[in-house]
Amino acid sequence: MKSPLLTLPGAVPAEGVDEGVAAHYGDLFREQRALADGTGFVDLSHRGVVTVSGPERLGWLHLLLTQHVSELPPHQATEALILSAHGHIEHALYLVDDGETVWAHVEPGTQDALIAYLESMKFFYRVEIADRTDDIAVVHLPAGSITEAPEGVVVRETPYGRDLFLPREDLESFARQAGPPAGILAHEALRVEAHRPRLGFETDHRTIPHELGWIGTAVHLQKGCYRGQETVARVQNLGKPPRRLVFLHLDGSEVHLPAPGTEIRLADDGPDGRKIGFVTTSVRHHELGPVALALVKRNVPVDARLLAGETAAAQETVVEP
Repeated sequence: MKSPLLTLPGAVPAEGVDEGVAAHYGDLFREQRALADGTGFVDLSHRGVVTVSGPERLGWLHLLLTQHVSELPPHQATEALILSAHGHIEHALYLVDDGETVWAHVEPGTQDALIAYLESMKFFYRVEIADRTDDIAVVHLPAGSITEAPEGVVVRETPYGRDLFLPREDLESFARQAGPPAGILAHEALRVEAHRPRLGFETDHRTIPHELGWIGTAVHLQKGCYRGQETVARVQNLGKPPRRLVFLHLDGSEVHLPAPGTEIRLADDGPDGRKIGFVTTSVRHHELGPVALALVKRNVPVDARLLAGETAAAQETVVEP
C-alpha cells in the first residue's frame, strides 16, 4: 500500500519490506537528530493493523501469546510473540487495548497469516478479528514529542514514543501539523541504537526469543501454557540459546555497509575463517557512525574482534552468552 506522504518534498521511497513509505526525505542524519530530540513523526502506514474485539478477547489472546495479557489495563502498551510448536518466532505483535478492542500493528505483509492463525483458534470464544490495514495507518511520534494525538485516535505509548492508529484518510492532514517527517531509515537507526530486534530482520526460521533478548519485554515467564512454551521454559531453566544478539561498531572507513546476511567471522581467523554469525540490520547513525545488529554463536568471546564480510567490527553484548 503506497503512502500519500510519498508526495511530500524530498521523499525517496523505501525498498524491500518497507516499500510503500519513505526511506528518507532528503537528509537522513537531520531526520535522525529530529527524532532523537523528540520532534517530527515517522510514517509507518505500510504496517499491518489487526484488531480483536469481544468480551473474551484478553483471556483468549492470553492463551495464544507469549505475553501476559489476561488482565491488560486499558491504554497500557505491550508487545507479544506467537511461536511455532518448536518455539520459533512466527509473529511479533505491538499491542494496546482501548477498553473494548485490542489493537495491534505487525510487520508489513504478515497480517494475513496472523489473522488466518487467529481465526483457526477462535473455537467458541466470543471474539471478532478484523484486518484494519486498509483504513488505519500507523504513525510514530518519538519520545518527548509534544504533538497531540487527534481526538478519538487509539494511542500506544512506550518508552520509545507513541504509535498512533490513525484513520488513513486523515494521514495527510495530520502530517501537515505534526512537524518535519522522518523516513523509515531514521526510525531504523534509532531502533538499532536501542538494540531492539525486528521480526524478519533479526529473526530467521529457527530464531527463539532468548536469542534476541525478547524475554521480559515480549515473553512473560510466569504465565500459563501457550504454543512453544516448552522450548522457552527448557532454555530458561536448563540451558542457553544457541545464538545471541550483538551490537556492532563497524569500521567507518568503509564506503558500503555490510548488507543483512553478510557472514561474520573472527578477525584473527581472517576472511576465510569459519562463519560464526551474520549481520541482521546495518545502518548509519548520526552520532555512532556505521553500526549494526547481528546474530553470533553463543560461545563467541564477548571481547573477540570480528569481521563482517571484510569490514572490521567491535561488538557490544546485547544478550549475555
